[in-house]
Amino acid sequence: MITERTRSSDMEGKEEDVRVGANKFPERQPIGTSAQSDKDYKEPPPAPLFEPGELASWSFWRAGIAEFIATFLFLYITVLTVMGVKRSPNMCASVGIQGIAWAFGGMIFALVYCTAGISGKSPPTRSKTLRSNMFVITICVVLWPLSGGHINPAVTFGLFLARKLSLTRAVYYIVMQCLGAICGAGVVKGFQPKQYQALGGGANTVAPGYTKGSGLGAEIIGTFVLVYTVFSATDAKRNARDSHVPILAPLPIGFAVFLVHLATIPITGTGINPARSLGAAIIFNKDNAWDDHWVFWVGPFIGAALAALYHVIVIRAIPFKSRS
Repeated sequence: MITERTRSSDMEGKEEDVRVGANKFPERQPIGTSAQSDKDYKEPPPAPLFEPGELASWSFWRAGIAEFIATFLFLYITVLTVMGVKRSPNMCASVGIQGIAWAFGGMIFALVYCTAGISGKSPPTRSKTLRSNMFVITICVVLWPLSGGHINPAVTFGLFLARKLSLTRAVYYIVMQCLGAICGAGVVKGFQPKQYQALGGGANTVAPGYTKGSGLGAEIIGTFVLVYTVFSATDAKRNARDSHVPILAPLPIGFAVFLVHLATIPITGTGINPARSLGAAIIFNKDNAWDDHWVFWVGPFIGAALAALYHVIVIRAIPFKSRS
């Protein structure tokens, strides 16, 4: 009788394991948000459209300074890399397209890692073990949160549409990013003015053989990939639920930039960053740099908007969730 009861208990336990699945044992939880309930995460309220109190905070201003410096360094390194490739007699004598892609992706990884933070705001009130791994790791490295590490007006625009930051902060970030890009390209031209003008100054143009529509489509899709990766890699809910899995958000973001460059350099030289395109165009200041310039603003902003809508409505289904 005892043996039969033991077997019956074992069978019930196994059936319970099958029904509950990996959720019964926290250390065995599968990667992904579908394996968890909503009790471990509370959706934060959307950022206000206008937040006048930000203007009186030093964290607001230093975040913009961090965006300026990061975009300045980004343009300096990447424009020099592009010029180095164009100066070479052939691709085999330089880093080639792959090297340019690595320069852009690597700089995004490094700069996002160094400047990403909490934008001067306190994280959502929940257990420390459930905080975003990206923010925890970055804070430990740079010792203090700076900005969101956007380095791209399209990223800022997408996060604004998702109500992750206020309009005040979004406009301030975009202005500082554009100024940083102009200064970064300006320093490159100051070092070697003749070569800068002769080699195109890293300005984005739609390549011969492609229509403006093709260039616009490439920019939309490329920016969608980037901004969608940003949303996924920095999703606080995902990181809260998968807190036992180490994740370093700048790595997938930088890798996404690398892959997009490999695909779209032959078409548009890869913009996906209006500040980068604007800085190079202003300093180069030739007609061909301005003829297609609208493509590198309209495309990234459409791509960012689509990525924001996809993340908020489809992935997170935030509009369909009941708020307490």
